[in-house]
Amino acid sequence: MNAAAKLGAYVLGLAVVFGGALGAGQVVGPTAAPAQQVEDHAAMAPQGEHEQTKSDTPRGLQVSENGYTLNPLTTVKPGEPTDFRFTVTGPDGRPVTDYQVEHDKKLHFIVVSRDLGSFQHLHPVQDGDGVWSVKLTLADPGAYRAFADFAPAGGSGLTLGADLLVAGDYAPKPLPRVARTATVDGYAVSLAGDLVPGQASKLTLSVSKDGRPVTDLQPYLGAYGHLVALRAGDLAYLHVHPEESVKAGPEITFYAEVPSGGEYRLFLDFQHDGKVRTADFTARAAGAGAAQPGADGHGH
Repeated sequence: MNAAAKLGAYVLGLAVVFGGALGAGQVVGPTAAPAQQVEDHAAMAPQGEHEQTKSDTPRGLQVSENGYTLNPLTTVKPGEPTDFRFTVTGPDGRPVTDYQVEHDKKLHFIVVSRDLGSFQHLHPVQDGDGVWSVKLTLADPGAYRAFADFAPAGGSGLTLGADLLVAGDYAPKPLPRVARTATVDGYAVSLAGDLVPGQASKLTLSVSKDGRPVTDLQPYLGAYGHLVALRAGDLAYLHVHPEESVKAGPEITFYAEVPSGGEYRLFLDFQHDGKVRTADFTARAAGAGAAQPGADGHGH
């Protein structure tokens, strides 16, 4: 099997259900693999396998849905800042130029590595012809997934996903261990609550610094926190926001629903002292033989 075929086999996700969709499936997490050579961006697997629209397909697994298609226009080289460009074309085949504003933005652009170790939440700008652009740096070679989260004018919200490949020696990393705490830039974030398949699960994240609760969080995207959850294995996407609160911390509460047991990556964006930071967790939903995470889980 050549290198391109190996990578193609790795990046194919399972079609499972996420975030209130019908059905259930088993989770397949990333597996250890020998270093691979990504020979050429053009060798990426075709997107056609995602193009059929199904009512029970999780968000983010399709490059096309309801006549809308995500079209990357730029190749990315490892470690080089790139003016990344893309379009979303509509049912008429033309780039969409009119969007609804949701959470302070017309479009949210998320880029993660396929091993879920790298996460970027970006906000591109749109020109008059419907072409979006954003500065994007992907530090390491390998497979990435880009998500465009948006609602066209007069339409419902969509999340489209496309694979990005960065040429070079590629060795996926193991999924970080399940943990209840995360640290970033001197901040500690703790996670309370459990993911329970088939029902809305209350998740409370508490932010502290130097051992003291942070009570002056600043609004970010219209709230005091912003959470993205991705299912390990297929990278099914759940974009959630907290319940309304007049308190600026330390607690931010979200509700998330997952259909079955398995591991998920949670990425919390919060703003303090004028800077947005991201705390990341691996959480496990009980069910299908998966044990519930305990308070003594280990992070990375």
